[in-house]
Amino acid sequence: MMNKKWAVKRFTVNLASEEAQKLEKYCSMTGRPATDVIRELIRSLAINEDKSSEN
Repeated sequence: MMNKKWAVKRFTVNLASEEAQKLEKYCSMTGRPATDVIRELIRSLAINEDKSSEN
């Protein structure tokens, strides 16, 4: 059964071969799953909250 905490929205991401290899290597080196790495990268994105509310 899927953990409902994380089941808010599912995305499919198309990566170039080099990007996929880099992600896989990083995950292998750190022992972390790709999902966790991608979530962390998304959380680190700098956004201007004032501008995002206009869209």
